[in-house]
Amino acid sequence: MRRVVVTGMGGLCPLGQDWKTIADGLLACRSAVSLAPELGEYKGMNTRLAAKVEGFEVPSYYPRKSIRSMGRVSLLATRAAEVALEDAMLLESETLRDGSTGISYGSTSGSPPAMEVYANALFAKRTVRGIRATDYVQFMSHTVSANLAQFFGARGRVITTCSACTSGSQGIGYGFEAIRWGKQDVMITGGAEEFHPIDAAVFDIMFATSSRNDAPHSTPRPFDVDRDGLVVGEGAGTLILEELEHARRRGARIYAEMVGYGTNCDGKHITNPDAEGMRRVMEQALRDSGLQPGDIGYVNAHGTGTEVGDIAESRAMHEIFGDEVPVSSLKGHIGHTLGACGALEAWITIEMMRARWFAPTLNLDAVDPRCAPLNYIQHGCRELEAEYVVSNNFAFGGVNTSLVFRRWSEPDEG
Repeated sequence: MRRVVVTGMGGLCPLGQDWKTIADGLLACRSAVSLAPELGEYKGMNTRLAAKVEGFEVPSYYPRKSIRSMGRVSLLATRAAEVALEDAMLLESETLRDGSTGISYGSTSGSPPAMEVYANALFAKRTVRGIRATDYVQFMSHTVSANLAQFFGARGRVITTCSACTSGSQGIGYGFEAIRWGKQDVMITGGAEEFHPIDAAVFDIMFATSSRNDAPHSTPRPFDVDRDGLVVGEGAGTLILEELEHARRRGARIYAEMVGYGTNCDGKHITNPDAEGMRRVMEQALRDSGLQPGDIGYVNAHGTGTEVGDIAESRAMHEIFGDEVPVSSLKGHIGHTLGACGALEAWITIEMMRARWFAPTLNLDAVDPRCAPLNYIQHGCRELEAEYVVSNNFAFGGVNTSLVFRRWSEPDEG
């Protein structure tokens, strides 16, 4: 099996559009959750909260012909991928276009505004007038990966991961496997999401959203006894994965090594989390990496701030790691970015590992006694030396993922 390393990273999230800004926000325990007044236009909607990427502008040099097939979700992904490719020194490389680079990228869905155009025209007005040829491409399930391939001219395999909250982490995981087994040398991996009321409504209908509308920065509260639900967010995260020797030959900077990946399905319930499935996927990832639970220095939890999810996840982690391994969730800071969360959280986890500090679970003041007694990071960042870290995500449909990364240091003889 070939070794896989991370040679480029980039992302746009509610806390910022570069690592320095995001790091400053994490260190300051800043919340990116704010009021979304437009949600009040929908009868019966309880939440008025969101975590958005503020100030994002499409670069003026993006060709109009290239972006007319993109909704916001694809535009966010394209910018995140561009930053990561530039970081990896691959943006102008022939490697990007010679077939050795593939794409493994996902989102919960395509761009909802484009879906609205189709629905209103076909079902409300009974006409196809007003529908543009590019509207379907903007909302098709594989819009992100397809648009990335066209924009950057990548000619390798395209893997589309549309698995809700594991879209980004499966994107990374399947990209890892494509390189490990010799199918590609480089993979553009990650996930993206754009905020839209349809996403807030999905969780609101299930009474899973936070309604602390008068105190946006106090929610979500993963694992906290006073939590009342999640906050929907948006963003995009990209990791450039590369075969180790390929990276070394071209003198690439290496951020981390990806050493393990697990994905499975609960096979029990379409929406309710299952602690057994969560435990099994972490065991899978550890086996894949050849590590023991005691080797892991930090776990980035999915931790959405819902009652059922937090309790199940905490118990699954406790069965594997006990009460020793430090654990935190980033969703108190950036909300639940859905299809982007697995990629954004993996990126931020790698950056924290390199910086040797880890962010707390924001708003976790008093752990719910029904949650397992984990080593929760609370009330400020914690300095930690972690050689190996785990990043977990869980999605509707019972889809589970677990990623394992190793901190890179040079010279590396491993």
